Amino acid sequence: MKIIAVYIGVAFAIWAQAPKPADLIDAARKGPGSAEMKERVATLSATTQVVVWGQDYLFLATSPSPVTVSIDLQPPAPLEPVDANHWMLLAKMRTGVLHQYQFYAAGKTLGTRGDAVGYNPDSYPKPGVPHGKLSEKHTITSKIYDGMKADYWVYASPGVDPNVPSPLMVWQDGQNLTGELSGIRLITVTENLVQQGLLPPIVHVMIAPGTSPEGRAMRSIEYDTVSSRYPRFLMEEVLPEVEKEYKLRQDGYSRAIAGESSGGICAFNAAWVMPDRFSRVHSAVGSFTSIQWRSKENVDGGNVYPFMVRKDPKRNIRVWMSDGSDDLENNHGSWPMQNIQMANSLKFREYDFHFRFGTAAHGGAQAALDLPESLTWLWRGYDPVKTSQEFTMDSAEKEKPFFRVTITNRDAW
Repeated sequence: MKIIAVYIGVAFAIWAQAPKPADLIDAARKGPGSAEMKERVATLSATTQVVVWGQDYLFLATSPSPVTVSIDLQPPAPLEPVDANHWMLLAKMRTGVLHQYQFYAAGKTLGTRGDAVGYNPDSYPKPGVPHGKLSEKHTITSKIYDGMKADYWVYASPGVDPNVPSPLMVWQDGQNLTGELSGIRLITVTENLVQQGLLPPIVHVMIAPGTSPEGRAMRSIEYDTVSSRYPRFLMEEVLPEVEKEYKLRQDGYSRAIAGESSGGICAFNAAWVMPDRFSRVHSAVGSFTSIQWRSKENVDGGNVYPFMVRKDPKRNIRVWMSDGSDDLENNHGSWPMQNIQMANSLKFREYDFHFRFGTAAHGGAQAALDLPESLTWLWRGYDPVKTSQEFTMDSAEKEKPFFRVTITNRDAW
């Protein structure tokens, strides 16, 4: 399980934004030798980082040796020295896409290969857009998970009345989502979409993975196990606490669940087990692999889902999925291949689904780029008067072929 946690941590560190990225970009414009830039880089903790604001991309690295960076597989370009250990490159590049990059120093790679997010306009704060309310951190002690403690936050968008039942979206790994410009910029995107009428006034519950009484990390046990245990934890323990502050819609039509990596399979599992409680799924780089598969104990892992979707009774759910060709490949399985299998299984059974497949590595980059589009797609046509809807495959998707695989990085024979 440690491998997965490390990859996610690195991905967020690489492309997560500083508290005020625009200020850091402004300092970089004054030049690498400016006092302002020297002061700001001294506070950076990551070995490599990319800060993005509009078309400005600031590549930063910490190394005693000169640093170069390859962007979009082009020949490496040199970074300029800020001081003896910090280096920078400020570039204008396209927005609305991901830019692959890799740093080098002393003839070796520095940090991991990353994806710089060219955020779309609705991922930036806009003047005049009302702000919602984010709660303080709450902590719950679970009986279902034998004393596990988990933190969670509740965000109510503009337009939410605490006394009127609201639509709900539950997010796994919620500790990464609580800042205006953190992670996939959930709060900023939500406020912009609510303002435009593309998203109903909504309550987001952002929950972090728990810790057992012995100090054991419970993330994989919670997220990667195919069972009703985690959905029950949400329904029986977490959401009743949330409803002490906000009334929530009880119909699955008005509820969505989301996550990345193991959180992605967790989200799908919750909707699969309880489609009457969660009918909208947002899965990014979903771990539909064998992380928690233990055959001797008859415990299923996420690897079974592509086949369960094909053969088990169809659920009334709507699913947005995304992944990239450079996602993980390890002893648990192949993330790109399993996500393609999932997409083809959903298509085979004519689910209402969308699959975005790019080139990104494991992390939140693709989800961050897509978020304004993916949330709009997931909640399209929502009518607060309704409590149910039969989700059907879009006619345009029906006309498309199944996803097919080609090998691009080596000979296929």
